[in-house]
Amino acid sequence: MYEAMVTVIGTVVTHPVKRGLTNGEQVVTFRMASNSRRFNPETSEWVDSGTLYLTVSCWRRLVVGVDASLRRGDPIIAHGQLRTHEYRARDGVERRDVEMRASSIGPDLSRCTAQVVRRAVSGAASGPGTLARNSCDRSSTDDRARVDGEGPGEDATTAPPQPADTEPVDA
Repeated sequence: MYEAMVTVIGTVVTHPVKRGLTNGEQVVTFRMASNSRRFNPETSEWVDSGTLYLTVSCWRRLVVGVDASLRRGDPIIAHGQLRTHEYRARDGVERRDVEMRASSIGPDLSRCTAQVVRRAVSGAASGPGTLARNSCDRSSTDDRARVDGEGPGEDATTAPPQPADTEPVDA
């Protein structure tokens, strides 16, 4: 079997959904879009030249971090195994979907800022999660994300304010 590992830079376009499977495992899935833009020297403008949409699935240790951190509109960098999923739609038409089984996901720091809150070491006592400020451009209106494990003790009132001088960037 092939193992095409790729890195895709884009934007989360659906709210991530966490599901529990019958075998006890959990998975978080969402859709992301990656736009290709090229600079046209003749017009001195950026031109859109297509969008790649793919479904991203997150397993094991990635479930907690993605579920706590990502929202629709967040700019991300996703790395994982690329596959195509072929199926027959309800209307009888054969379709294909590009899927990524992610091994790593993080914020695209060229389009946002992020505060890193490390999880408690496995086996260590962990208290309630702390709040971390998510200041990604085009983020959801709820800009606080629950983070697992011990943190620096920040709450919504002591978290650093979002920068006011961010520039909107097309994703």
